[in-house]
Amino acid sequence: MIRVEGLRKTFQSKNETVHAIRDVSFEVGSGEIVTLLGPSGCGKTTTLRCIAGLEKPTGGKIAIGDRHVVDVEAGAFIPPHRRDLGMVFQSYAIWPHMNVIENVAYALEGRGLSKADMRQQAMKALDTVQMAHLADRPAPRLSGGQQQRVAIARALVGHPQALLFDEPLSNLDAKLRNEMRKELRRLQQQIGLTSVYVTHDQSEALAISDWVILMKDGAIVEKGRPTDIYRRPRSVFTAQFIGTTNLIPGRLESRDGSQVAVATSHGRLVGVEPTGALEVGAKVQVSVRPEAMHAGAAAGPNVNSLSGALELAVFAGSAVEAEVRANGEKILCLLDYDADRTAGHDISLHFSSDDTLVLADA
Repeated sequence: MIRVEGLRKTFQSKNETVHAIRDVSFEVGSGEIVTLLGPSGCGKTTTLRCIAGLEKPTGGKIAIGDRHVVDVEAGAFIPPHRRDLGMVFQSYAIWPHMNVIENVAYALEGRGLSKADMRQQAMKALDTVQMAHLADRPAPRLSGGQQQRVAIARALVGHPQALLFDEPLSNLDAKLRNEMRKELRRLQQQIGLTSVYVTHDQSEALAISDWVILMKDGAIVEKGRPTDIYRRPRSVFTAQFIGTTNLIPGRLESRDGSQVAVATSHGRLVGVEPTGALEVGAKVQVSVRPEAMHAGAAAGPNVNSLSGALELAVFAGSAVEAEVRANGEKILCLLDYDADRTAGHDISLHFSSDDTLVLADA
């Protein structure tokens, strides 16, 4: 439904050329939601704005459906209002002098529809986001979550080919943000609408996406399904940015296919090398998620272990988050609720070789 090829965007800042997007290419299938994820300044919002037509790329092509809306070499650039896209902005941009249904119906202005038809379509869009009962409420009397639903209804009312989201949950509090993640996913699956979503929140990206595209310095670092990009990242940057991980430095000792052995300060660790590109002798980082670390003695041939002293254990509601000092390194793990949380006591941790990733040293 959306195809981006070799997209580039540069800005002039005084005497410096800033490369905001560097040869970015990806596709969004019909009915999929693809999230552009990354730190501030990585190029994700600029990429979204290029798709929307709010920025003119320096190079590359963008196609929506079977139509090229951007082809820099051919000099083609279709303006935003002719791209058949809906967009939900970070600020929501709700008109304070209008009520709910007027805000939504305003998106249909200029289409030659009667007021009755505009109201009917607006009510359908509001019903989709479960806001029809508030159609006549003044906009200033809406909560943050309600404003966001109105903004989505307004983006949906014109039946666009695709919907673009620019960090739409960043202004909500933590609890409401979590609820709206689920609501957005429900809506997207219910409607089957193709979507491109921008966020810097990795939990948000994992919760709502069919595909996650991780960006850094204007380029794509990695693309994958949420479960794969979390459980099998292919770079240290991805492992650190998406979720929390322990990184243990070492040197690749041997390999048998994707199974490798690494010499570390904790002894020999066996794990999975997902790229297949690292050679014996290479400096590496061993990545293990805290939830993969289990207290107690190791059991079985494909289990790694290390020992240390408990430094800190904090009850965090869903888990007991702990820090263990092992050979001078801080190791993060999760403990059982009834585990001994006394600081300073010896503790052994074990973790499966399948949960042990070996990545190139960044």
